[in-house]
Order: sequence, then C-alpha cells, then structure tokens
Amino acid sequence: MPNLIEVNYDQTGQSKSTNKFGMREMQEKAYEKRDAQYLLLKAPPASGKSRALMFIALDKLINQGLKKVIVAVPQKSIGSSFSSTDLKQFGFYANWEVEERYNLCIADETKKMTKEFDEFLKSDAKILVCTHATLRNTYEYLDKSKFDDVLLAIDEFHHVSSSNDNKLGELLRFLMANTTAHIVAMTGSYFRGDNEYVLLPEDEAKFKPVTYNYYDQLNGYEYLKSLGIGYHFYTGKYTEIDKHTKISPIGEILDTNQKTIIHIPNVNSGESEKDKHGEVDRIIDIIGTHIETTADEVIIVKRHSDGKLLKIADLVEDDKKKRAKIDNYLFNMNCIDDMDIIIALGKAKEGFDWAYCEHALTVGYRGSLTDVIQIIGRATRDSSNKTKAQFTNLIAKPDAQNDDVTVAVNNMLKAITSSLLMEQVLAPSFKFKPRFENDDEPSKKGEIKIKGFKLPSKKVQEIFENDINDIKATILQDKDIQKTITGDIEPEVINEVLIPKIIKVKYPELNDDEAKELSQCVVIDSVVKNSDTKIEGDKKLIKMANDFINIDDLHIDLINSINPFQNAYEILSKQVTPNVLKLIQDSIGLSRIKMTTDEAIKLYNMTRDFKNKYNRLPDINASDEKEKRMAEAVIFLADFKREKGNNG
Repeated sequence: MPNLIEVNYDQTGQSKSTNKFGMREMQEKAYEKRDAQYLLLKAPPASGKSRALMFIALDKLINQGLKKVIVAVPQKSIGSSFSSTDLKQFGFYANWEVEERYNLCIADETKKMTKEFDEFLKSDAKILVCTHATLRNTYEYLDKSKFDDVLLAIDEFHHVSSSNDNKLGELLRFLMANTTAHIVAMTGSYFRGDNEYVLLPEDEAKFKPVTYNYYDQLNGYEYLKSLGIGYHFYTGKYTEIDKHTKISPIGEILDTNQKTIIHIPNVNSGESEKDKHGEVDRIIDIIGTHIETTADEVIIVKRHSDGKLLKIADLVEDDKKKRAKIDNYLFNMNCIDDMDIIIALGKAKEGFDWAYCEHALTVGYRGSLTDVIQIIGRATRDSSNKTKAQFTNLIAKPDAQNDDVTVAVNNMLKAITSSLLMEQVLAPSFKFKPRFENDDEPSKKGEIKIKGFKLPSKKVQEIFENDINDIKATILQDKDIQKTITGDIEPEVINEVLIPKIIKVKYPELNDDEAKELSQCVVIDSVVKNSDTKIEGDKKLIKMANDFINIDDLHIDLINSINPFQNAYEILSKQVTPNVLKLIQDSIGLSRIKMTTDEAIKLYNMTRDFKNKYNRLPDINASDEKEKRMAEAVIFLADFKREKGNNG
C-alpha cells in the first residue's frame, strides 16, 4: 500500500547549525528562557534536548545560585545522553561534568541507590543522573528540604501524570508547592495515550513553554530530504509464510538493505503471536540463516537473497547478562557497518540514538500517539547515509468473521487519526490574521489572511502556538470526534460544538469566548494544512469544498463548512478494500444506533422481504428512513450476535 504521508523538506541546515556557544537552533531558543523557575521543553526526537538541558542547568548552577542538578530519565540506557560532555570546545563557558559515582544509570547494580542519592545531596557534587524509578523510590525517604535551590530535570516528561497514583506526578506537585526547586520538563511529545493529564491545568500554567516543531527540525537538516509514513494491512499471522507467494507479511515490506528497527507487537495486542521469542526467531529465519552469535551477543545472519552477512540485535531477550552485553555494544557503535537490524519490543524508542536508522517498522498499532511519535523519531535523525526516512505500521486487517472485529476497526481508526496528526505535525505552521475590507495586499510567507476572522486574545494565541499539536492529539483521541471522520456529521457541528467542548475541558481556565477563539484557530489550521494547494501564475490556490480558490479569498464561513478531519479518511478509503471500509463505517454507525433487541429482530425480519424485492441489503445511508432503520437493525444484530458469542 502506498504511503499515507510523504513529506519533502528543503535541507536548509538551519536546525543543525550552531551559534557562538555551540548551541543549535532549538537549544538557543530554550536557553533564552533559562531564567524560568519552571520550564517545559517540547521538541522532537534528535533535536538536542539533552544538551539544551546542560546549557540551562550550568547557567543555573553558575549564574542563578542553584546548588545542584538532578536529571531523571525513564530508563538507564538514556542516561548516557547526560554523561560528561566537553562544551567549552564548541564555545560555551563551562563543561558538563558528572562524577561517575553519581551517574546512577551506569553505577554498579549492587549499590543502594537510595544511599547514593542521599549522599549526593549531602556532598559537594553538583550533578546526579538517575532513572525515574530511582527518583520515585528514593524521594519518599529523603529530607524534602534538600530539594530547595535544586534543579530537577525530568526527561520524557509524558511519563508524569496528574493521577493520584502516579508517584512522579505526586512528587512534582509537592516540590512545586513546598520547595524552591526549579524544574525543567523535557519531552518529544506531550500527549499521553490515555485520558490522564500530564499536569493539572493550574500546574501547567506555571511552566514557561519552549516549543520547537517537527517541521522546523526536519526542514533544517543537511542530509534527510523526505519522510514517508505508511500503514500496511495483512491477514493471518505477520510472520507466517504464504504457501502461494512464499512471502510473509513482514517479509513483504522489510527491506534488509535498509538500516531498520523492528518493533514487534505487545503480547496483549491482536497482532501478537503470543510468543515474543518465537516471533524474533521467525523474523530472523525470514531474513536469512543464523550463522553465529558473537561475544557481544550480536546475531550474525547470512541473508537468503545473496549470502551477505547481516548483524542483528535482539532487544526482546530477557536474559540480563545477554541484554547488558548487546546494550553495551549498541551504546559504543560508531560506524554504519556496526549494525543492520534491531528487533525490539518496548525498548529502542525513547532516547535510543541510532542515527543510521532509515526505517522504523512497527507491527501492531500503538495506542498512544506518543509512542507513534517516539518510534518515528528513531528514523528521523540526520545522517549522511540516507536522504529518506520511513515509518511503516503493519496492522491486522479487520475481518467481519473475527470476534475481535470491533477492536481491529478501532485500531484502524486510530491509524487514521495518528496519520492525520503526523501529517499536520510535519507541515509548516502559519500565522492567521484578519483580512479587512479593501485590504488587497497578498498574504506574506507563513501568514494567511482570512475574511471574517477575529484576532484571538494574546493568551489564546500563546496556547495555540505552543500547544497546537497537543490539542489536535486530544481532539483526535476523542470518541465523539472519531465518529465524525467518515464525514456523516455536519462540519458546523464538529467545528462549532464538539471541538470547543473538548477545548473547554482541556483548558478550564478559558472563558467561553476564549474557548471558541482557540477552537477557531485549531479548525483553520487543520483545514488549511489538510487541503490540496497549487500555484497558478503568482497566485496560490487552495482546494475548499471541491473547488480551488485564491488563498487570499478565504472566508471564515467557508472554513467552518469543512470537516477538518475528512482528508485522513479520504486518504485511507482509497487504499483499503470496500469490505474493510464498510466495517469502519458500520463500527462508527453502531455507536450511534439506539435500538432494543425486540425492535431489531422485528426489523430484521422485514429485511428479508427487502432483499428479495431489491436483491440487496438495506443501505444505512439511504434517504428513506425505513430502509435506513432496517440497515441499522442488521448492524445492531450482527454486533449482538458477536457479543453473545464472546460471552458464551
């Protein structure tokens, strides 16, 4: 199946160029706000968040009077990103120096982390690096006053939650309320895959945000020119060899000439074959013949097609000693020939740096949009060996005969919404301004003037500029919004009722007018980014309601008449079979059907006469209300039968 998204970039080199202090574009942007007590840094993978933290932290130690810095990362392997670094050689005025004893991510596992943490707070040492788990486990035993005038930096901040049972969130709220601690929160994607807030709105309001978007990052690269995002659907098992084609679903899309990270499905997902080690073995067998395993636990495989020897890393391995060896090997890689394919389950996502990776191949839909962004980020590092990066998601195709069809359809809807979100994340941002009467001046680059548009308040503009992708993620994960993607709900209802309602929940501090202003900005941005454009002469035309119009003639009423999420469904509908498309429509339709079993049975009996007369089943989109109701009965009873079967 072709890519759902294919984006090309200008290779300006801007995001990689450095200033006199050795700071890249994003790092300089973050450093400008170094005086903030609470800083929230949102930037894509590979943009340099770890070094940005070093610059800010050193300034707080040297110039702002703070005593210590504690850096917390989600897993030990990421701790290496915060090891001692010579910053002076690039122009900065100090070096980042971490005593080996206090980098608890590389410390001897026999050491008691609580004791080391406590001794650090009492010592003259300035910097400690630990895992989220170490911070959580030691915090409750420590004297909380020791955190006064300490900078706490939390990497991959989306692991925090406002939920009362999230220890990291509880710790954070206590420090903000009871100490003089400074906090730097860093994340590549601020939205979670569940319904929990990362921070409560009143806590988040205390943070000064720094946002650096995916488009700026990729457009400013030196080598990488394009990014493709594709969803491929299969039947059966993803490692099973088809007896006719002699190819498995994963073998069909795995190009072993590309440096690839394969994420196999979570054991609880529908795509899992419930044997993670067996799945790894079968993938290796699809690639070639296992020749040997080195002392570093690198698997050497002789490729079936031409006999070339490939190096494969198995990060699904449970044996701690073996895992430690391969982790150490991966950490010390410095050559393109050191590795060819990495197979992982939950690892090799956040903070995992393999710049040569060209293809992130993921089996099974990741329910969290954060996961999607993090996995894509494994392939989007700039490197001289690639001009294109690719993310491919291999998903089980819904089957009407399958008892899990509703789950499969819901996964496909998530695939649509995440692809739409990524499409918008990867596009340039615009500034929207009102176009007043007699204003004939064309819109400037990066700016769009719209007739009838009311300029929002400064507060709303700031939220929009910093949170637009997080807002869209929240909207796209809303169940009511997902029902609208097939386009059978009036756009005005989506744009003027549903979206403002979601925004009001996300930002309770906004009044009704501000919520509408923010909603309007989100809708405009979504519609504009999702519309086809073309250039004719000196005019830029944009497709609105099936017609191309001059972008300078845009009116707010026209924008409000368009479903901002319709494009994602249209893209997918061209690439899946009619049967799968019908399953999606039926699944969405089912959620809106209000019917008793008795009525459904009565109507179902009527459908037999209908089918005999017209030689077809009733159409749920029919204009005749009676026919439409019969079609709803067919869907309702099919689901009822499936539920009854599942419950025995």
